[in-house]
Amino acid sequence: MASPRFLILMGPPGAGKGTQAQRVAAKIGLVHVATGDLFREAMAKQTELGKKAEAYVKGGQYVPDSITLGLVEERLSQPDCAGGALLDGFPRTIDQATGLDELLARRGAKLDGVVYLDVPTSALMRRLTGRWTCRSCGAVYHEVFNPPKVVGKCDKCGGELYQRPDDTVDVVQKRLDVYTKQTAPLIAYYRERGRLHEIDGAQPIEKVTADLLAVLGR
Repeated sequence: MASPRFLILMGPPGAGKGTQAQRVAAKIGLVHVATGDLFREAMAKQTELGKKAEAYVKGGQYVPDSITLGLVEERLSQPDCAGGALLDGFPRTIDQATGLDELLARRGAKLDGVVYLDVPTSALMRRLTGRWTCRSCGAVYHEVFNPPKVVGKCDKCGGELYQRPDDTVDVVQKRLDVYTKQTAPLIAYYRERGRLHEIDGAQPIEKVTADLLAVLGR
């Protein structure tokens, strides 16, 4: 039996991590694990960790690494992750990265690689301020780059599309600033350890997918 593979897909907000993870995860035989989804699900179900996370989220505070790592560990212990996982949105800090290494070591596994989607800030601003999300299934569209067939309606499930409050220009700039401050050291951390693969995330979606498959499929 092949050893489980654990990979990380990194990139700033708007780089296309979620879109690309959905496109490539199944093709390389891995489960897509998005930490944003883990938080939403745990809080909706009011699990022990979900309640703890919710208290911080509602207070506008940073969720402690111990809670985030706990949610990730719970998810990776589920049967569908026996073969590994493609992590999206985690880790975001060096402390989380070292915590992930320890978590995987306890499972007799290790991190196989990290892919960083590199996109210029100007392109990220264009992408994020025109983004619309489906209320029902979470599918993401863009009024210029990836418009829905019918304005305001999801192609996949017919759900209503809405623009998130954090997709306004001022908020987007703040999000990018926070990401750069938090995550730039993490990029250097993985680069120094020879684990980082960088891909031009400003390319067309299909080309980014092809590049990802070329790296992750090894």
